[in-house]
Amino acid sequence: MFRTGLSFDMRSAQFGTPHAQLYPAALEMIEYADAHGIENVILSEHHASEDGYIPVPALLAAAAGARTKQMAITLGAIVLPLHDPVKVAEQIAVTDLICGGRLHAVLAAGYAHHEFQAFGKSLADRGKAMDRGLEIIIRALAGERFQDTGREVFVRPLPLTRPARLYVGGGVAAAAKRAARFNTGFWPMSADLIPVYEDACRQLGREPGPVIGMSVGVHVVEDVERGWQEVGPYVLHQARAYAAISAAASESHSPLHGLNSLEDVRASGIIQVLTPEQCVELAKSRSIALVPLTAGLPPAIGWKSLQLFVTRALPKIKTLP
Repeated sequence: MFRTGLSFDMRSAQFGTPHAQLYPAALEMIEYADAHGIENVILSEHHASEDGYIPVPALLAAAAGARTKQMAITLGAIVLPLHDPVKVAEQIAVTDLICGGRLHAVLAAGYAHHEFQAFGKSLADRGKAMDRGLEIIIRALAGERFQDTGREVFVRPLPLTRPARLYVGGGVAAAAKRAARFNTGFWPMSADLIPVYEDACRQLGREPGPVIGMSVGVHVVEDVERGWQEVGPYVLHQARAYAAISAAASESHSPLHGLNSLEDVRASGIIQVLTPEQCVELAKSRSIALVPLTAGLPPAIGWKSLQLFVTRALPKIKTLP
C-alpha cells in the first residue's frame, strides 16, 4: 500500500538521545520526508516502558499532521481494549481534520499483560473489548447518535475522511476475521494472514479492504559494516525491549520476539542496514520504513540516513513499476 515510510516509536535507551531532543527531531524529519515525497509515517503505541515508548501517538500524529501536506499518517497501532472507544473516536476525528484527511488508524487487541494491569483492564476480555470498541467507533465516526450501556454516544466533529480509514491489526487469524466482519482494512503481522482476511471478506459477500503490508525497518549508510557498528547498540536495545514485552506476554506475534543478540537481529532481516542501492532493490519487493531515531539514535546519524535515502534511493524507487 505504501512503498516508503518513516517509523517512530520514540524509545530512547539510557545511552540514547533525551526525549526533549528526540521529539523535535522526529517532527523535523517527518516534515522533511513529506516535502521530498516519502509516502507514510507510522507512529506506534505502548505503555509503561522504561525507555519512554510513546503512549499517546495521536498527539504526535496531530503535530505531524500540522507540519505536513502530503504523506499519510498512520497510527499503528492503537491498543483499543485499553481505552474508552468514544475517546478514541474523538481522537481519530480531530487528528484527521488536522492532517486534512490523511489519517489511517490501526486498532489492535494488544498482548502485553503489564499494560492491561496499568489500565485496570483484563487481558482475557480483550476480544470482547475489541468487538464492542470497533462497533462504537465505526458508528460514531459515521455520525450516528446512539445509546451504549446507559450512555449516549455522540462524536463531533466528524473526520474529514468518511468512512474513516480504519484497520484491524494483529498476528492471528482472529484479527483477520475481525477485520472482515467489521468491514475495515487489515494490518497483518504476517503475510500468511492476508488470504485469511480476503477469504473471510468474500464469505461475507464483500470485497476485501486495503491491506497495509509489513514493512522492513531500514537504516541507510554508505558502508554497511561501519553502519552496523554505529547503530548496532540502538537496534539491539530495541530488539531486547520488544523481547522483554513478548516474554512477559501470554502470547506475542511481534516479529522481534526472541531476537536477543545483534547477530539474531541481523539474520532476521527485520531491521536492515543498507546502502541506497540496496534500498532500491529491496523496494522492488517490500515496503521500506526508515527508522532514523531507533532507540534514541543521535539525530545527526538519523539525518544522514534519511538524506541518503531521499537523495540517492528515493528518486529511483519512484520510477519502479
